Amino acid sequence: MRNKIEWKTLGALIKRNSKMFFKDKGIFFTSLITPLILLVLYATFLANVYKDSFLQAMPEGITVSDKLLNGMVGGQLLSSLLAVCCVTVSFCANMLMVQDKALGTRSDLTVSPVKNSTLALGYYLSTTLTTLAVSLVATLAGLAYIAICGWYMSVGDICLLLLDVFLVSAFGTALSSVINFFLSSQGQISAVGSIVSSGYGFICGAYMPISQFGGWLRNTVAFLPGTYGTALLRNHALNGVLREMNSLGFPPESIAGIRDTVDCNIYCFGASVPQGVMYAILALSVVALVGLYILLNVLKERKNAK
Repeated sequence: MRNKIEWKTLGALIKRNSKMFFKDKGIFFTSLITPLILLVLYATFLANVYKDSFLQAMPEGITVSDKLLNGMVGGQLLSSLLAVCCVTVSFCANMLMVQDKALGTRSDLTVSPVKNSTLALGYYLSTTLTTLAVSLVATLAGLAYIAICGWYMSVGDICLLLLDVFLVSAFGTALSSVINFFLSSQGQISAVGSIVSSGYGFICGAYMPISQFGGWLRNTVAFLPGTYGTALLRNHALNGVLREMNSLGFPPESIAGIRDTVDCNIYCFGASVPQGVMYAILALSVVALVGLYILLNVLKERKNAK
């Protein structure tokens, strides 16, 4: 009976948190509009940079059609967009946890017979759901953009891309939950959100390919889970274009060079990291961060009980 009550309470908390997110027009529209603004900015400013880097990787004498070129650029733009928004949106969605602390709502909730761990799980699950909702909207917008530019993706590519979105969103939610656990004011969450929004895209390779970084910096970011989230998104957004190049008879060394240039391949101290290992690193990072989040809440609950 007690477990049934706790599950019912958890469901009510998830519903309440999700409603609060969508009801707060400021947070919701900021979360929703940000990915769309990024898509416009990427298409406006980064498209030519991606085109130039792609053409430089091609050997002389090989002509590339506009559709293939635009499909390549569209895949890079989509993967960059998703790599950033799946993480930054989670910080916006998780803002409710800090707001409840700042406004005293969390204290009111804990006065009722609601366990701290149930509250924490409610925040985490509702943040995951809202982040996925916004990220899927961004994915659909990006796929529509690719359909206009040059479509080469298969159903399998789309399914793997959606899996990547789920994993990167779970990673972003777990990371934001751990960081936001230590925050207690609106000013703090605004400062952290600004830092994450401006800096995360660079260290995960979304704004500038990691292949263009210096050796020490390239090896350093190879230890960050977000790097592999970007690489997986790159692979599955560009698989169709790379298959088309292969079928058109592009030299294998040229295709390999392009994969290195756009970060489909990630190297750690000169060793290539297989996709299976990328998935393992990202999944284990989610498990580790969720475990840390649970531990922090358990310790806090024990401290409050004394």
